[in-house]
Order: sequence, then structure tokens, then C-alpha cells
Amino acid sequence: MTQRYFIELAYKGTHFHGWQVQPNAATVQECLEKALSTITRETVAVTGAGRTDTGVHASYFVAHFNSSKLNLDHPDFTHKLNSFLNEDVSVFSVCKVGEEAHARFDAVSRTYQYHLNLQKDPFTIETSWYFFRQPDLAKMNGACEILFDYIDFTSFSKLHTDVKTNNCKIIQAEWTQQGSHLVFTVKADRFLRNMVRAMVGTLLEVGIGKMNLDAFRSVLEQKNRGAAGLSVPAHGLFLTDIEYPDSIFIRPK
Repeated sequence: MTQRYFIELAYKGTHFHGWQVQPNAATVQECLEKALSTITRETVAVTGAGRTDTGVHASYFVAHFNSSKLNLDHPDFTHKLNSFLNEDVSVFSVCKVGEEAHARFDAVSRTYQYHLNLQKDPFTIETSWYFFRQPDLAKMNGACEILFDYIDFTSFSKLHTDVKTNNCKIIQAEWTQQGSHLVFTVKADRFLRNMVRAMVGTLLEVGIGKMNLDAFRSVLEQKNRGAAGLSVPAHGLFLTDIEYPDSIFIRPK
């Protein structure tokens, strides 16, 4: 008999080559599997909610795994697991879920944030992109409103991916600014590879006057990655939230 668990965690992606296991490269998945396997004394395979690229961070991430141990949802196990993980990974909790629950396929939405800093800051250099020009937030938020009119985001997708559809439903998209810190928040039912970074790069072209709102709409309608702006660097991107239906969780009675 085995129990399926969801594990909630965060990681700083600076020193990782993304989430997914790769030969001869440090990844979050490998780091987590080694720690879980060591503690439980069984081979543990972990399935993540998605694949973040090299350098991308997650302030909230979910993965699932199976174990013959039936009490891993205890806080003591979380504490022990954290002691085995390096300083770039932190586990918040481990909870029981139904045997068919899936960290990737059961997610109903994901939220990303992209961080810009208008001033060079040595303390955020690995977690935000230094962008020395002040973009026009009103224009960029005007472009964000256009995103809600579309579901096909081929223009913001990495080329030659193996997905069956480039359709996504945007639920939230907005820019905010506090001092020299700018944040783009976007929430959708699903995302394409490189979608957020390409979206941010194109929105910034609107913000600095290289593209007007009609041209931004045209980018979406062309369904052509070449029509959009450049992808911004990975180190400013965070996965910040993933939502699941409550029915997949096994709650304590």
C-alpha cells in the first residue's frame, strides 16, 4: 500500500538548471528526489506541477510523490526534509491527497510574476531584472487589457514545442510599481513555454514607445513568435501560485 502526497515548496532558481532532471546538471527535481529517498529509505520519484527553465524561481511550487510511509504529512517530517535540502530549496508542507491526484494535470490555474528594478540593486540582482528606463505603466496596462480578448498565444510561445494547443485563458494581467520596483502579475488556466517572458518583453516595447496598442493587438493576431518582442531574462521570473480543486486533498478528520 502506498500513499500519494503533495509537497509544497519554494526554490531560488539561480543555481539550478530548471526543475526537471537533466544529465550532468543540478535541478530542483533531482535535489528533492535525493532528499526524499534518503529520508524514507526508498526510491522516490517526484512529479512537478510544471517545468521551470534555468534561472527561474518559484515562491510557490507543488509536486507529488508516492511512499509506503503513511505519516509523512507530520510537521516533523517537513522539518527533517528541510534539513537535508540545500539553502536554495524550502519545503512548506507535505499533505495527503487522493491516489489519482496529479500536481500538473489537476492544477486549475497558475500565477507568475516578473520583477523589474529601475535602479541597480546588488541585493536583488539575482531575483529581478535591472531595467534602466521608466516604462509607461498606463500604456502597458492598456495592452494587458487586450490580452483578455484572445485565447491563442502562439505569438508568445517557444517554437517547436510538443503541446497540442496554444490556447490559454488569461484570468489576470497587470503591472504595478512601488518605488523603483515594477511587477507584472499574470494568472491563467495554463501557460506555454517561454510565454510570460515573451509577453513581458513585448509589453515593455509598448511601455517605452516602440509599439502602440494597435501593433500589440496585431502581434497576437499574427500568431507568429517573430512578431513579438524579445524574451526577458529568466532571473526576474517567479511562479507564485498554483490552484487545485479542494476535492483532491485528504483532510484530517
